[in-house]
Amino acid sequence: MLTWCLHLLLIALLVLAAARSTAGAVVAVAAVCGVVYAAGPLLPHVRTSRRVAAGWLGAVSAVWLVLVVLTADGVWVAFPLYFLQLHLLPRRVGLVAVTATALAAVIGFAVHQGAFSLVAAIGPVIGAAVAVAVVWGYQALYRESERRRRLIDELTATRADLAEAQHTAGGLAERERLAREIHDTLAQGLSSIQLLLRAAERSLPATADNAARYVDQARQAAVDNLAEARRFVAAHTPPALDDTTLAGALERLCTTTSARHQITARFHLTGDPAPLPTAQEVALLRIAQAALANTVRHADAASVDVTLSYLGDEIALDVVDDGTGFDLGRLPAPDPGEGGFGLAAMRTRARALGGTLTVESIPGHGTALAARLPRSGTRP
Repeated sequence: MLTWCLHLLLIALLVLAAARSTAGAVVAVAAVCGVVYAAGPLLPHVRTSRRVAAGWLGAVSAVWLVLVVLTADGVWVAFPLYFLQLHLLPRRVGLVAVTATALAAVIGFAVHQGAFSLVAAIGPVIGAAVAVAVVWGYQALYRESERRRRLIDELTATRADLAEAQHTAGGLAERERLAREIHDTLAQGLSSIQLLLRAAERSLPATADNAARYVDQARQAAVDNLAEARRFVAAHTPPALDDTTLAGALERLCTTTSARHQITARFHLTGDPAPLPTAQEVALLRIAQAALANTVRHADAASVDVTLSYLGDEIALDVVDDGTGFDLGRLPAPDPGEGGFGLAAMRTRARALGGTLTVESIPGHGTALAARLPRSGTRP
């Protein structure tokens, strides 16, 4: 729109100069100036090549100077020329061209008036100053707009990258969470079923009653695992916590462990029980399940004690067995068949809730595991 206004202004001033003169030379030069000017937009690369633009502006300016020599009305054509020079030429070159054009306009007007006056110089000079202010202001706004556009593009790209990273991180976190849940529930349950079926196999055919008991316990373990699997799908709390407290769930866990395996698991409760957030109850139950599963599989222990303690500003879970123990400095590499989620998963659960998990063990003297979580309000 501004470009068309500039075109119309220059053509209108040329027509005005020709109409106000009776000399045929003025009309002819005004027409030539209009033709040369109109040819500019048709030139290839006039907007992209400074050299082509400078050549075209030089031709227009030369014809305009002839017009200024012939008539004083040609002076006013300098105003649209200012804008063209500032727009198409480099900043410094454009300023020099505008200054030269304004000087030529002032001199030409003074020659036609027969004398130089300050009033006669004001018009071209003010016009040049206005043109410089407008064009440079527009260019500054354009640069700022481009800078902001680039910034917005960068922010948009960064937001997209961040969203993708968050999506990836969320997916990895969910996979890790499911891996911990599966290791602490389904994997341990399936391992228990495997041990029970092996015991049943060893009992056959001599002691069929024992074999039947092991098979029944394996069937019950399968039922429990199925309930856990359904909980994953429905995203519910563990079935063990559905109808009881955390203490009740841990006591039941110890009773089940004692019934299914050749180990005595005892539960102890100290302090005044109080409701806990679901996340803390789930974490402590899972840690206890994993610790007992490790004891059954690896410790060769005769007994294990699980203690839940309410200690004012924290809740503590201790699992202590009388098994073979192990050297903490020589922990075996994670078993790929188990998914590698033993102590690491328990520590992750505790840290996620602002707590800690420590393990103490000496070969031949059993193992003690302690989880500590800060008390953080009541059950939501």
